[in-house]
Amino acid sequence: MSVTARGPWCVVPVKAFHAAKQRLGPVHGAEFRRALARAMLEDVLAAATAVNALGGVAVVTADPEVRSLAGGFGVRLLEEPRAEVGLSAAVAAAARRLAAEDCRAMLVLPADIPGVTPADIRSLLAGHPPAPGLTIVPDRDGDGTNAILASPPDALPFAYGPNSFSRHVAGARQAGCTVRVVTSPAIGFDLDHPADLSAFARTPSPTRTWRFLQTPGLGAGALFADSAGNALIAEFRP
Repeated sequence: MSVTARGPWCVVPVKAFHAAKQRLGPVHGAEFRRALARAMLEDVLAAATAVNALGGVAVVTADPEVRSLAGGFGVRLLEEPRAEVGLSAAVAAAARRLAAEDCRAMLVLPADIPGVTPADIRSLLAGHPPAPGLTIVPDRDGDGTNAILASPPDALPFAYGPNSFSRHVAGARQAGCTVRVVTSPAIGFDLDHPADLSAFARTPSPTRTWRFLQTPGLGAGALFADSAGNALIAEFRP
């Protein structure tokens, strides 16, 4: 593995819980979305903090509720830059800070991939190319970016948003990075839409998120989608 013995730092940028998962808003109320965001973050932090090869785990947020939860995992807390807005700016600020501390690699994971396991993370670290290098995992659609392992941390310009996968690959190559693309079912599976919740709930897992989705009484008539993408109304069942 090309990273230092101390290992790369894992950075998890997190929105305020009350603002999480707005695309579920037409279907699920604020309290449901807040609880879902908490469960997913707990799953991601549980996986990351179990990986000894990482030098540490940091959460980037400005939300006191997120900071309180993350603090319970013993992770480092980085304040989201107030002068800049957006995911790209938050990740870039974390990258600059870690690079200034002589950290040689940074892994960025989103807070909404509850199926990620320590083994998934170790696999990303094990095959990472020498610096300057990028290991990148696209989302299931091949459009978004669900994980970035960059060495050094500020090796490329961060460009989250629509078509971010292609833009990150292009930016890394322009910066002279060796690029490794990894397809990971767990890391690529973020929960953004009702159909995502339905698919995740159908497959039992030891995650907090799966258990949350099985809890009865989570708001009458939660909207899911069937395998064909058709909307349907269903009650949560244990």
